Order: sequence, then structure tokens, then C-alpha cells
Amino acid sequence: MTAPARSTATLPKAHLHLHFTGSMRIETVREMSATHGLRLPSALRGDWPVTFETRDERGWFRFQSLYDAARACVRGEDDMRRIVREAALDDGGEGSRWLEIQVDPTSYAPFVGGITPALEIVLDEAASVSREAGAAQVGVVVAASRMRHELESRTLARLAARYAGEGPGAVVGFGLSNDERRGDTESFAPAFAIARRAGLALVPHAGELLGPDAVDRTLTSLRPDRLGHGVRSVEDPRTLDRVVAEGVALEVCPGSNLSLGVYDELEDVPLRRLVEAGATVALGADDPLIFGSRLVAQYEVARLLDFSDLELAELARASLRASRAPAEVRQTAYADIDTWLATEPN
Repeated sequence: MTAPARSTATLPKAHLHLHFTGSMRIETVREMSATHGLRLPSALRGDWPVTFETRDERGWFRFQSLYDAARACVRGEDDMRRIVREAALDDGGEGSRWLEIQVDPTSYAPFVGGITPALEIVLDEAASVSREAGAAQVGVVVAASRMRHELESRTLARLAARYAGEGPGAVVGFGLSNDERRGDTESFAPAFAIARRAGLALVPHAGELLGPDAVDRTLTSLRPDRLGHGVRSVEDPRTLDRVVAEGVALEVCPGSNLSLGVYDELEDVPLRRLVEAGATVALGADDPLIFGSRLVAQYEVARLLDFSDLELAELARASLRASRAPAEVRQTAYADIDTWLATEPN
């Protein structure tokens, strides 16, 4: 008989790896497509969620095509505000006390008059929804794309620096996303230097589609505080030791790793190896719209990998330590994690 377990939906936590478009509810993107007279791919209309094979370029192209189709449905301020609000409420309903949502404002700029208004809309709604009962408090990560020119990343870094701050409704980090097999990581170093001077958390993607060499290059050239994914650092003990020694947290997203074909089986996800090596791990959902699983599902994956409730609580604490959540949010969450552990499971 299976022993009772505490609910991971009531475990206080932080969510540090969630993309703006990818955070959408499937019902939301379907409604937006209908409102704007756009036709979604069949994978977003009925046959959902989708599994991809990214060991070749076609798999990633299919993923990116679906993401682009969803992003095309976001056509103005009301849509953007809806995405932020629903993400905060959905995460709050899953126990998140703090959410860092990642956005590239260039994607939405054509519909709202530029990258500055696009970012301001996201920040304003983040501040507003953070005051609502039941919602996660929301900070914003501005992300550049590897697929675009490095000079654009500097423009975005300067924009992020202008709105840098602490607490809900502020820019708290600067990232680098999209296919890590594209672009020259070192060329983005000037943008990250701008963000570093502004006091932002540096959170580039690395170590999912590429292996430990890519992690090493990212550590050397961008000097990150966290890595989006970083799971493949386990393939070289020296790289993993470096991640641990430099105190770089890993935003591990088991659901997307499996959906994208990075790992074939649940047991292949190296969550246990990362934790036992001493890495700080913050679980993330990445793109629930595409992969069909939100943050609680990632904690349930950890439970399937034989993480005890005590170990799940430590993962939650690690997510808060790696976050830019205000001190009072973290301290309250830590106390509530202790309460969660002290409560007998049902």
C-alpha cells in the first residue's frame, strides 16, 4: 500500500523558469486565436501536449514553430496583461510565493508601440496582480534571443537596467534564450556586463541541447548566477564541480527535458545526481503551453524519482534561495515550508 504523501500544491516554493508565451493556458491561446482570426496548428487545437525529438534540427523546428504560432496570437496590451495575470494566479494556486516570468519584449513591441511600452505593460500587470490574494508575487526577467544580433541584446540589457529593482513589478534578471546551438555565447558578454552593473540576476540558458562544453563556455563568458536547465553538466564531473563551486543554481525542467527528447525516460533525468553533487536546483515548468505540465508536475516527477517530502521541501527552499524574491517573502515561505513538513500527510 502506498504511503500517504503531503500535497506538493501546498508546498511553498518559487518558480524561476517560466517563459511568457509558454506560460499560457491552452484555453487562453485558443481564445486569442479565435478573437484575432488566426488558425492554430493542430497540436495546439486538439492533439495536445506534444512530444518532440530534438536530436535533429527538425524536432527543434517543430517546437519553435508551435511556440511562434502561439506568440502570434498575442496582439496587444489586453492579451499581454491576461498572460501575466493568469500565470501569477496559476502559480499561486500551486504554492508558488514568487514567480520570475521571462519575456523578450521585442516579440510584442509591434502591437503596443515599441519595446519600452511592451515591457512596461508586463511590469505594470506584474505589480497589480501581485497585490491580489492567491497570486504569486511576480518579478520579471528580460531575455535576449540567441537567434538575433548581439547588439539587440545590449539594447535589451540597457532597457532591463532602466527598470531594475526589487520586489513585484520590477525587472529582477536578464536572460538569454532560444536554441543554444545558435549564436556565439561569448558575443553576448557585453550585454550581460550591462545587466551585471545594474545588479540583475544573470540567467542564460545552457546545458540542455548542448553538453558540458557549452556550460563551461557560458560560465566563463557570461558569469551567470543561474543557468536555465544546465542538466547536461553531469556529463563531465569537472563541469559539475565547477557549477557547484561557483554557486550557480540550475533551473531544472524535467517535463520539458522529456518532451524535447533530451532524455528518453524519467529515470534518465539527472535530478538526483545534481542534488547529491551539491548543486542548487530550482525546478521549473519552462513552457506549460507546449509541454502540458506546470510546476507542481515537476515536483511530482521528483517524487517519482524517490525524493522524500523532506527532500522536496529542500528543493522548494533552494528555489527561494536562488530567487530574487524580497527577503520577507523568502522568510515567510521558509517558515511555511517547516509547517508543511510538520503537518501529517493525508
